[in-house]
Amino acid sequence: MVTSNKITASKGAVMVGKRSRIGRLGASGTVLAATLAGIAVLVGAAVPGSATGLPVPQATGSIAGKVVFQGTPPERRKLNMSADPVCSAKNPDAVLAPDGAVNSDGTLPNTFVYLKDVSGTFKAPAEPAVLDQSGCMYIPHVLGVMVDQPLRIISSHPTTHNIHFVSTQNPDWNHSQPPGAAPLVGKFAHPEIAIKVHCNEHPWMNAYVAVMSNPFYSVTGDQGTFTIPNVPPGEYTLGGWTATFGTQDQKVTVRAGQATQVTFTFKAQ
Repeated sequence: MVTSNKITASKGAVMVGKRSRIGRLGASGTVLAATLAGIAVLVGAAVPGSATGLPVPQATGSIAGKVVFQGTPPERRKLNMSADPVCSAKNPDAVLAPDGAVNSDGTLPNTFVYLKDVSGTFKAPAEPAVLDQSGCMYIPHVLGVMVDQPLRIISSHPTTHNIHFVSTQNPDWNHSQPPGAAPLVGKFAHPEIAIKVHCNEHPWMNAYVAVMSNPFYSVTGDQGTFTIPNVPPGEYTLGGWTATFGTQDQKVTVRAGQATQVTFTFKAQ
């Protein structure tokens, strides 16, 4: 949970006697006055941020690492797009299914890495996440969004799609999007990892949308790496989700100003 400490300087009043009494104190009174003045200075020397009454930001850490694959990568099926001439023209060369992909360096793309069971309330970004339909494929293949964050679905080529979200925790989406249609925009009300998306017009098209209640997540790419920034210090469970090779959990400790290094290792199922 993201927390902050509000530090406010206490207000103290130092009363000094009448001038005539101060005069009678002589040198000792001068020392006392100087001491009291020093106290007043110390009282006024508030911790940074307290002068304005604003919370002092809490120092955070991060989690970074990679996801590797061990063993012989599975054979991926070739996608047959001949049913739609637009899709065939966009993909003159053979296209392999994204599920089961292993990078050339032995790392895994399309792994959703996230913090589990994080307490607290987090505001969803106003900026929408984007799921594109490009080359008759969903881009990206794995996408993370927050609860109540807008998801904008666009199409980058002139053919009809039917976007179908098969959900267990949220209402299903099933919307047609003809060429030139406006983007589809929607939100999810409940966390869910992960919702499968497919196109009823093009059965080879599929993607996954992970819905989170906190902002601490990442998706690996063609180098198999991930970074989750701005994590409050503490102990967490870090999850790794894949569509093909299963899931894993690891315990992690995050310290302020440090990057916690983590490696997930998946094997063929």
